[in-house]
Amino acid sequence: MSDWYVYMVRTESGALYTGISNNVEKRFEAHCLGRGSKFLRAQGDLTLVYQCALGDRSIASRAEYRLKQLTKVEKEILVKDRLDRHGLLKKLEIEVS
Repeated sequence: MSDWYVYMVRTESGALYTGISNNVEKRFEAHCLGRGSKFLRAQGDLTLVYQCALGDRSIASRAEYRLKQLTKVEKEILVKDRLDRHGLLKKLEIEVS
């Protein structure tokens, strides 16, 4: 079983895109080639700015949803702080058993 990750990509204009994947490198490469997310197509240079292994897909999906609810400022703080799994789940108030 491979870990699922939540990740964030910064566009050339500074926007942050949040997604999940069980292979971040492959997914990021797809984004850079214009495949995958419609939002990231034609956004110029992309930079992978954050990734965190969360375990299963359910936890990653919940984290993705909560991250998308954050303001841009809150997301920027998260990127700067480079939270690990424990820190991210605590910040997003996600409990796992």
